[in-house]
Amino acid sequence: MTAPDASTILKPGATLGILGGGQLGRMLALAAAPLGLKVHVLCPDPDSPAFDVAAGFTVAAYDDTTALDTFAAAVDVVTYEFENVPGPTAAHLAARVPVRPGPNALAVSQDRLAEKTFLRENGIPVADFRAVDSQDEVLPALEALGGQGVLKTRRFGYDGKGQMMLRQSADATGAFQALGSAPAIMEAFVPFEREVSVIVARGLDGTLRAYDVAENHHEHHILKTSTVPATLTTDTAAEARQLAERIAEKLDYIGVLGVEMFVLPGTGDEAERLVVNEIAPRVHNSGHWTQDACQVSQFEQHVRAVAGWPLGSAERHADVVMENLIGAEVESWPALVAAPDACLHLYGKAESRPGRKMGHVNRLRPLRA
Repeated sequence: MTAPDASTILKPGATLGILGGGQLGRMLALAAAPLGLKVHVLCPDPDSPAFDVAAGFTVAAYDDTTALDTFAAAVDVVTYEFENVPGPTAAHLAARVPVRPGPNALAVSQDRLAEKTFLRENGIPVADFRAVDSQDEVLPALEALGGQGVLKTRRFGYDGKGQMMLRQSADATGAFQALGSAPAIMEAFVPFEREVSVIVARGLDGTLRAYDVAENHHEHHILKTSTVPATLTTDTAAEARQLAERIAEKLDYIGVLGVEMFVLPGTGDEAERLVVNEIAPRVHNSGHWTQDACQVSQFEQHVRAVAGWPLGSAERHADVVMENLIGAEVESWPALVAAPDACLHLYGKAESRPGRKMGHVNRLRPLRA
């Protein structure tokens, strides 16, 4: 490992710039404050919840180069809370101030075809896939992948948006137009048993820290719960962490990375297998459990990494179930805040809407022997 250049290490009192003002930016700002670091958030939404806890903020579009120049002059390092930061924005800032993770991690993760190609070229198990750039390419891609697949837009999909399941040849008709005629990727159907994820951090000196594997349950394509420990064999859990670490290394990544995986059941003498579904170059919803079940949360870990500080422990001191509070579920806060095993985190959003993440609760249990 190479020691980082001292000039790139933030000192207490320095300012971390965050692109994006949602709940992830808010929790990054809250994690930075106890370390003596200030946060300046840039986001086009004047009602961004991260603004409430930041030392400074800028309301501006991500392509406003004048605002970006002022922002860069006010901060010491830039990071981001979401992966759809425009590439030109990251490049513009990187010419003026360190950007961590770097623009390459954004470029890989923003495009599903680039992401899957990167993973496959680096020996990471993924579902087979084909590029789809027109309606005429949908059916051949589906047939090449065994007659069942998932058609996804290459960019901007999240929480189940921008994708559709094709179970038979007839489903191919009009599918490309149904997704807005945007460049797409067809992925082979994976008969998975469970979905899991690993939060991994990589420091400026190359140090790696992988948290325990979380088992994820979705409702209406939105993450509902993350349970730790996951129901996995010891060998599979170790492999999941190793895959996440390898991805971070191959990306030359700095910061926290979320890696989502499918667990395929074992057959006969074969053990259960893992297939990587996607990566997220940021702190991740399925890592919120670390706030209360670990000494160092994913948010503090990310701040440490992008600041050039030593990474903290990723050890877990409790079993935990993280549950997202979606829409009107946030109204249950009085009971949650009174529950002895519940740690409540609300995002400060003024309006609850169906499908909107309003907060989460971590329910702790003693570590199983």
